[in-house]
Amino acid sequence: MTAVLITVDELRDRLAAGQRTVLLDVRWQLGDPHGRDHYLREHLPGAVYVDLETELAAPPSPAAGRHPLPELADLQAAARRWGVRSGDTCVAYDDVGGTSAARAWWLLRWAGVEDVRILDGGLAAWRVAGAPLADGDVVAEPGDVQLHPGGMPAIEADDVDGVAARGVLLDARAGERYRGEVEPVDPRAGHIPGALSAPTTDNLGPDGRFLDAERLRERFADLTVDGTRPVAVYCGSGVTAAHEIAALAVAGIDAALYPGSWSQWSNDPHRPAVTSAQPH
Repeated sequence: MTAVLITVDELRDRLAAGQRTVLLDVRWQLGDPHGRDHYLREHLPGAVYVDLETELAAPPSPAAGRHPLPELADLQAAARRWGVRSGDTCVAYDDVGGTSAARAWWLLRWAGVEDVRILDGGLAAWRVAGAPLADGDVVAEPGDVQLHPGGMPAIEADDVDGVAARGVLLDARAGERYRGEVEPVDPRAGHIPGALSAPTTDNLGPDGRFLDAERLRERFADLTVDGTRPVAVYCGSGVTAAHEIAALAVAGIDAALYPGSWSQWSNDPHRPAVTSAQPH
């Protein structure tokens, strides 16, 4: 679990020992555009603000989805602005159970940064522990990290049917969106044929922390995920799917991200959609 997550106590020990740690505040939530304002009011001391919309994604389009992967050069420039150097440990956090911080975790791991963690429980856990908070902006000394793609697997829209046929395709959105009962942002309701409903919020306990590895393995085994077949995950736009991939990693299971996710798929009228509680 330590390869993916870091607890508040572990992070406090690192910081107290002077171990170099880049703190990334990824405050973002669908429907709340005020992440930077929340950051300026309070954040972990030394944390830099990471803008999910502009730094962890390329501009949206119907063809690519709402949060396409950023160009590598743009991500590298952003990471250097955050102060990331070669060999650094990066810790990302948010105030929504890690569901936005996981996007930074996945992207940096995809881009070759080896030691990236999600703060388990996020800002809420930090507050509960009585740990200090700061306000205002933090401007980091520029880093020198060199990024290289391919550190985490990703698939394209044309690969999705193959994964659903020979492996397991997981839909990390809320169940009502999977079933097609509601669709608040994308052009069509429903899910990709063959996908199984696996809301990423079910990877968290009531305290907003990840379930332990054994409970996560049990959860994914119930979804026929046991590490013997390919696994891919999508969501609305490739953000919360990264959280599902983090939970799978805690359970010891590798999975690919479909970055375009439903926002890309549903914009293509030639791609089918299922509106029921069943995969097909």
